[in-house]
Amino acid sequence: MSFWLKQFWKIICLDILLAALIVGAFFKWRVDQIPETRTVTRVELERGENYQDLVIILVDSVGVEYPYPMFPFLNYVIYPFGVILVFQGVDIIGGLFGTGKIRRKLKPLNDLAIKTEKLSSLPLDTSKFESLEQAIEKLSPNSPDAKISTGDKDLESIEVALNNLIYRMRESQKKQARFVSDASHELRTPIAVIQGYVNMLDRWGKEDESVLEESIEALKHESDHMKELVEQLLFLARGENGKNTLHYSEFDLCQVIHEVWEESLMIDEEHRYEFVSDSGNTFDEDGNLILPPVMMSGDAAMIKQSVRIFVQNAAKYSLKGATIQFRVKTQGDMVGYVVQDEGIGMQGEDVVHIFEPFYRSDKARNGNTGGSGLGLSIAKWIVDAHDGKIEVLSSPEIGTRFTVWLKAEVGSRE
Repeated sequence: MSFWLKQFWKIICLDILLAALIVGAFFKWRVDQIPETRTVTRVELERGENYQDLVIILVDSVGVEYPYPMFPFLNYVIYPFGVILVFQGVDIIGGLFGTGKIRRKLKPLNDLAIKTEKLSSLPLDTSKFESLEQAIEKLSPNSPDAKISTGDKDLESIEVALNNLIYRMRESQKKQARFVSDASHELRTPIAVIQGYVNMLDRWGKEDESVLEESIEALKHESDHMKELVEQLLFLARGENGKNTLHYSEFDLCQVIHEVWEESLMIDEEHRYEFVSDSGNTFDEDGNLILPPVMMSGDAAMIKQSVRIFVQNAAKYSLKGATIQFRVKTQGDMVGYVVQDEGIGMQGEDVVHIFEPFYRSDKARNGNTGGSGLGLSIAKWIVDAHDGKIEVLSSPEIGTRFTVWLKAEVGSRE
C-alpha cells in the first residue's frame, strides 16, 4: 500500500506541475498581446451558466478590458493532457504486474526473513555451544590426528571448518619447524668446519705455514658461505613478513637477460652459454647481437637476481662443457625468460618440492654441489611478488628448463 500511495502521489504532483505550467503559459501568451506601454493591473473571472461560458478578463493600467474565453483554449489542452493521463494509467497498471513479478522472485528471501525472525524469537539453546567448547578444550595440541567431534549434526559444519583450520595450522607449524631444523643443520656444518680449523690452527698453525695457509683459506670460504646463508634466510624472513620492498620501474627484460648471459660467460668457463632471442638472433654490420626490446614494469634488480639463481642452479647440476641456454619470450600481455640446461634433471616427485626451502633431491644431495637450498625459494618469492608464474620441465639425464612468465604492465606501480 505504501508503494502505491507513493506512486499515486508522484502522479498527482506531476499533473499539478503540468497544469501550473499550462496556466502560466496561457497568461504569458495573453499578457504579450497587451501594448508594451501598459501593464496588467488585475485579473477577473466571469462565469456563465456552464463551464463553456468561462471568460478570463485582463484589465490594464488605463482600465481597458481584454476578455479571453477559456473554452477554445481548453479544447487545445485537454487532448494532450488526456494522453498524459492515459500513459500514467498504463504506468500504474504496468507497475502492478511488475510488483507481482518482483514479489514472486523475492518470495524465497521473504520466507527466509520470516523464518529468521521466528528463530530469533526462540529461546537460545546454549548447550550445543557448551559441548563444542568442551570438545575444543579436550583437544590435545600435541596429537597430530586429534579432531573436534561432538556428535551433534547441527554443529557438523562448524566442526568441519574448525578441523580444517586446525589442519592448516598444524601444517604451518610443521613447515616452520622443518625450516628451523634445516636452517640449524645448514649452519651447524660450517660452524663445525670453522671450529675444526681453529683447533688445527691452535695445535700446528703457529709453526707450520702450510697448515696456517690452508686454515685461513678454509675459514674464509666457510665464513663467506655462512654470510650468504644468513643473508638468504633474512631475505626469506623479510619476504614472509612483507618487509621486502619492490622498486618498480620500466625496463627492458631482454637487456637484463643479456647482461646475466655476459656475466656468466666471464665468471664460468666450464660451461657453454647461449643467448637466443624468441625471434632468432640478428646481428648488425659489426657483428654485434641486436636485442629486440621487451619492455615490462617491475623491480629490475630483483628480476636479475632471480635469473642469476636459475643460472647458478643450472651450472651446479650440469657437467663441464654442457650448454646452458637463455631465451626471452613474449605471449600476449606476458613477457618471459627461459633458462635451460643439459644437467642431471629431476624426477617428477622432486619437481613438486624444489621451491621449498632447503629441499634437495636425493641425487643432488649425493653430489658435491654445495649451496644452501634456498636459491630457488628466493627466486619463486621474487616471481610471485611480480604476480608471475614459473613453469618447470625436467627429465633425468636430459636436463631442466625453467620458464618464468611475468606481466608486462608497462608503467609505474606501487
